[in-house]
Amino acid sequence: MKIAAAQINPIKGDILKNIEKHKIIIKEAATENVDMIIFPELSITGYEPELAEKLSIDYEDQVLDVFQKMADGHTMSIVIGMPTKSGDQLLISSIIFEPGKKRGVYSKRHLFPTEINIFSSGESFCQLELLQNKISLAICYDLSDPAHSQEAYHTRATIYTASVLNSVNGIDDDIIKLSSIAEKFHMHVLMANFVGESGGYECAGKSSIWSKTGSLLGQLNGEDEGILILDTDNDRIEKIHIN
Repeated sequence: MKIAAAQINPIKGDILKNIEKHKIIIKEAATENVDMIIFPELSITGYEPELAEKLSIDYEDQVLDVFQKMADGHTMSIVIGMPTKSGDQLLISSIIFEPGKKRGVYSKRHLFPTEINIFSSGESFCQLELLQNKISLAICYDLSDPAHSQEAYHTRATIYTASVLNSVNGIDDDIIKLSSIAEKFHMHVLMANFVGESGGYECAGKSSIWSKTGSLLGQLNGEDEGILILDTDNDRIEKIHIN
């Protein structure tokens, strides 16, 4: 199986322009026969908590229909980031598009302290099955609670993915945490991060993939948009720069 981390420079609050950016990256991933691609936290809007209420949508909103069409057309599972509304709750969500299936949603369960007064916590764990792999989804601060990755292990995950906004000041700590998760639980681990600026943070890039022993298999740089692809059958890595 080929699974990819997408690294993008988001356009603050511009849903339509960010969708176009996603489409370019997905089309490029399709040329490499990627089976699944993971985008960073809140990738469709950028990480902009003060705008999240205004920008939020129901996860089934038709503005995102293009991703189901691309999932079907490319036989690729696609995970994007979006603020969503469920009743009176505002959530940080990963919206999941799988070929030939109804779209799904996973909402961040463990909020960063600055998010608690804005967002609600999600309630459900999320694991996908694809080509004999079990893929558990995490959103940023989820990975800081050991119970989250432990649950992935207990449900026999083979891949743990983290959609994040990670700043230049926070990236090193999370790289250590994710490497430790891979080593402890014998899972491939993938992190998709932003470059550029979002939410007042200088984003660190360095989207990364670790082996089941915790060794770093590949990492993008801290400046450029791109795709990092893992072939789980042989631990081979491909890096694609997006102009």
